[in-house]
Amino acid sequence: MSERSTILAPGRNCERIAPARRAAWLIDGESYFSALATAIERAERSVLMLGWDFHSRMRLRRDGDDETLVELLERVVRERPRLHVRVLGWDFAMIYALEREFLPLERFQKRTHRRIHFRLDDRHPPAASHHQKIVVVDDAIAFCGGLDVTVCRWDSREHRADDPRRSDPGFDHYGPFHDIQMLVDGDAARALGAIARERWRRATGRRLRAVESGDDPWPPEVEPELRDVGVAIARTQPAYRDLEEVRHVERLYLDAIAGAQESIYLENQYFTSQAVTEALVGRLAGDAAPEIVVVLPKTLSGWLEDRTMGVLMTQAVARLRDADRHGRLGVYVPILPDDASLTIHSKVMVVDDRLLRIGSANLSNRSMGFDTECDLAVESTPGHDVSGEVAAFRDSLLAEHLGCAPDAVAHAIRQEGSLLRAIESLGGGERRLETFRAEMSEFDASLLTTRMIFDPERPIPFEELRQQLAGGVEEVAVEGRAGTIARVAAAVAIPVALFAAWQLTPLAGSVTPESIADATHTLAQDPSGRLIGLGVFVLAALLFVPVVSLIIASALVFGFVEGALLALLGSTISAAAGYGLGRLLWRDAVRRLAGARIERLNEGLSRNGLVATAVVRVVPVAPFAVVNMVAGASHMGLRDFVVGTALGMAPGTLALAFFGEQAAAVLRDPTPGSIVAAALGGLVVIGLAVLGRRLLGAGEAGEEGSA
Repeated sequence: MSERSTILAPGRNCERIAPARRAAWLIDGESYFSALATAIERAERSVLMLGWDFHSRMRLRRDGDDETLVELLERVVRERPRLHVRVLGWDFAMIYALEREFLPLERFQKRTHRRIHFRLDDRHPPAASHHQKIVVVDDAIAFCGGLDVTVCRWDSREHRADDPRRSDPGFDHYGPFHDIQMLVDGDAARALGAIARERWRRATGRRLRAVESGDDPWPPEVEPELRDVGVAIARTQPAYRDLEEVRHVERLYLDAIAGAQESIYLENQYFTSQAVTEALVGRLAGDAAPEIVVVLPKTLSGWLEDRTMGVLMTQAVARLRDADRHGRLGVYVPILPDDASLTIHSKVMVVDDRLLRIGSANLSNRSMGFDTECDLAVESTPGHDVSGEVAAFRDSLLAEHLGCAPDAVAHAIRQEGSLLRAIESLGGGERRLETFRAEMSEFDASLLTTRMIFDPERPIPFEELRQQLAGGVEEVAVEGRAGTIARVAAAVAIPVALFAAWQLTPLAGSVTPESIADATHTLAQDPSGRLIGLGVFVLAALLFVPVVSLIIASALVFGFVEGALLALLGSTISAAAGYGLGRLLWRDAVRRLAGARIERLNEGLSRNGLVATAVVRVVPVAPFAVVNMVAGASHMGLRDFVVGTALGMAPGTLALAFFGEQAAAVLRDPTPGSIVAAALGGLVVIGLAVLGRRLLGAGEAGEEGSA
């Protein structure tokens, strides 16, 4: 690119560049959530919210006001007779019930005002997610960035370790958290409104009109950082049904890296994108490399994420360092007083002093082509110079991480003539940036082959099967060589993960063969232990605990034969109880609880009874407890449902019980022999699922042929 060329190019790396009279960035949850609460209170006609997750009891303000999100929305719609609030979440909350709010449709929809509409969006490829975080108020202002309106996101810029305000329902105190949102108005807000309305239409089938309001919902406490500026909108949209693939997010990263002349500043939750890594490696290896500063979290959320995305991040950083021939790279983690770490959740890029980018897209393969994403960007041009504001934004972020004033960062950059040397000169305090450690064990290196499972670049090549036996419920089958590799990798990964958990985590000290034996001996030996185990199984299954985990646990405690019999009986009793609950709640209530997608399952169960029940037990198309309730709300008989459940669950229960017994052997004595036996058990489980899918496909073909 020439010195005067621009980076932003509509149709190439963004959808459009829309003018905004005002734009501001809201750094950390205290700023964003307070501004969002004010904007909602000023809304007249419409609040439209898109997110990866929402929590009804999340508190937007932490100034002594305990009003929750749902209470705020309820109050505002009662005060504004023309106001409708629409909340669109990702339709995987039911599967992640233990990690997210339980039954969000029940919390938001049933217990709130009729003008508060909550829906779940399942219009995405299998295993993909809707990751956009957008709120549009009256089509006049819009927020877009990395923050979901959910728990464990609020924090101030001080990130005090003992801040009592950093707590949420179910999370008494969580760690410091850093993220950023952008606020725009004008045509830029209306363009984001169009994106949100289209998402709503695809998810619900209902079209929404753009609205106009005479009042200005811009929060008065937010001072605009930019005025009369063009705002680029870059999206990721995976190819799905009639939707074409959109990869503006990736293209903008690559073009910005290619166009950088002096420096690139990145903050991100992840750093695993192969395309972005290759682009940065190419610049570092060249003679005119810009300085590249990357700020990443020190740790990720849990052992599993550390051993998957964390390993991929370590590999990517190692590649950058290998390519850094001229000392132009700095990869850091932010450290707080008492050596506490700061969770970096932001998705930010600053190129030179001319391009600023804030959004939802991680530096991961998923965000480039698999999940839905939305980023905003502004660029300094000869016709509209915003270089001072762009530099001030970057300096403010560095000041937050280094524990100093933004002016001190700007002065150090001018004095040193280098972004990297400025960071080093300001380091060493209680708040500082430390070098990211890119060390990888042999076990970690072995996990790199699982990249396609944890961080795919595009939808995995699944063939969608429309099932007449299950009433049109969509199921997927892995095809071809890639599918075979994925199945074998999954079977091997399970026992390997058990072995790794026993060897490499705190479980090594607390979960020993002796402790397992002590914990299970009493229950297994007690004459009433089987009855207690059966009761626990039934209750846990009703509470949406995955039935697969319960079957394996039964085998761990009671052994293969007794564990399998107990699990099969528990599954059948729990299914009958769930059926009764669905019958009690009736069809409309079940639909509200489980989501519109499950309605298609309802139709299939009503038509095909016993056969359909057996099929969805062999090839699960929805969580076990959801299928039970849907069956009760359908018109099928209890006898067909119970018999179909027993028949369909039997093969998988036996296979899982066998695997559970082998897993116990791995925990007792993790030898190559026990690991291989557990892997064989995993292969049997996967083989049964594949066989069930093929039988289902054959049944479908037979019906189509006779039509």
